[in-house]
Amino acid sequence: MTEVGTGARRKKSPLMEKTAIYPGSFDPITNGHVDIILRGAKLFPRILVAVLENPKKKPLFTTKERMDMIRQIFQNRANIEVKAFQGLLVEFAKANDAKIVIRGLRAISDFEYEFQMALMNQKLNPAIETFFMMPNAKYTFLSSNLVKEVFSLSGCIHDLVPPVVEHKLREKFAKK
Repeated sequence: MTEVGTGARRKKSPLMEKTAIYPGSFDPITNGHVDIILRGAKLFPRILVAVLENPKKKPLFTTKERMDMIRQIFQNRANIEVKAFQGLLVEFAKANDAKIVIRGLRAISDFEYEFQMALMNQKLNPAIETFFMMPNAKYTFLSSNLVKEVFSLSGCIHDLVPPVVEHKLREKFAKK
């Protein structure tokens, strides 16, 4: 690739040589998450979907179930990996040689929390950069909690989650 008008060789962007982490609870993963992951996979050579194990929270799906669903969704994408983590994200990033954290912003309400987290992560590890991405407009209202609530009230979630997630939600709620 050459720079316009100079004929000089242009180096690859440093971002294109990095592993990016997309952390979250993904309980369950939604089409908004999938959108961010797929678009991130076009920008970074390796996307590490980091599934948070938080013993204080009581997720609907176990960590293993959430990881299995994500792996099924991206089974044909070699540059998308799934791992669980506990504790500080910056420590997980260091252990996985990642310096980029991808975070999705759906609305202004997300910004304040995400901004604080990005600054704290940078304080804990100045090498960490946070990359904010907006989901496709059709997913800006979407959250895992909203999906679970709509599903529990017999609402249609067909266009909100991948088919494997809808199937697993049916199984999970049938047991209740």
